[in-house]
Amino acid sequence: MMQAGIFTGYFPYELAEAARRIRALGFNTVQLDMHFRDVDLSAGQITGDKARKVRDTFRDHNLPVCCISGYTNIIHPDKTEREKRVGYLKEIIRNARDFGSPYVISETGTYNTESDWVHHPKNKTEEGFEECRKVISDLAQTAYDHGAVFLLETYVNNVVGSVEETVKMFAQVDHPGLGLLMDPTNYFEAHNIDRMDQVLNQVFDTLTDKIRIAHAKDVKRSGSDKTEKHADIGDADAHEGLTFRGVGEIELPAPGLGSLNYDLYLKRLSEKHPNIPVIIEHLTEDDVPRAKTFLDGKFRANGL
Repeated sequence: MMQAGIFTGYFPYELAEAARRIRALGFNTVQLDMHFRDVDLSAGQITGDKARKVRDTFRDHNLPVCCISGYTNIIHPDKTEREKRVGYLKEIIRNARDFGSPYVISETGTYNTESDWVHHPKNKTEEGFEECRKVISDLAQTAYDHGAVFLLETYVNNVVGSVEETVKMFAQVDHPGLGLLMDPTNYFEAHNIDRMDQVLNQVFDTLTDKIRIAHAKDVKRSGSDKTEKHADIGDADAHEGLTFRGVGEIELPAPGLGSLNYDLYLKRLSEKHPNIPVIIEHLTEDDVPRAKTFLDGKFRANGL
């Protein structure tokens, strides 16, 4: 059966308290965020001992770590900033096994300097794609060298956003150190959201064998508010990936609060990945029970 998991970052507490609260909600796996109030896991501060402490704390609460957040703009146009960001991502990758999972996830980045989630014209050029390909190839090799796998997560405003761009990247970086984080909501824009089932089927028809971990959020038209949207999750130091809720024509709310065809999504996902962790995101701690009930209900209704 499929497993419902949750990002640890929605529980901004000390390590043991975060694990306790997540387990009390009935989860049996987590996506690990590099942020706890009593453990410094910032750039240059990760050690094997710290990683194993985090891993063992979640294991003690029957919460194995299934994947690790490494989200950053890997093609930031400021080369010094890019080196800093990619360097920290590699630090996480090198320690991934000690944290409890080989899978480390990041989006593919944007040349926009104001936001990791906003489009830039260079994102959709051959030059931009090739630059991103080189970084991803390097990350895949780094992961492979350390017994890990780098999982790219698509997003429409990043360099790799469409199904076609995702297929192209995997064709050009055909490497055992590279996999896909499946989040179907990230493929939708105003021009294709009304063709939801067609896009979902295209994703699974072309990319199923690359998938390692899946996400659960939702998608809908944003209405009159086209600004970049963020939520207050009760943590002033939270990574913006945890607070982001969409920009432009598309909003990305918590699972069950949008129009994603969850029945089709989960059925197609289960065909080749019947036991995959499905990690809930884009919510606040107080909404976690509702979202878990929604996702568990979809698992049950579809026999998954």
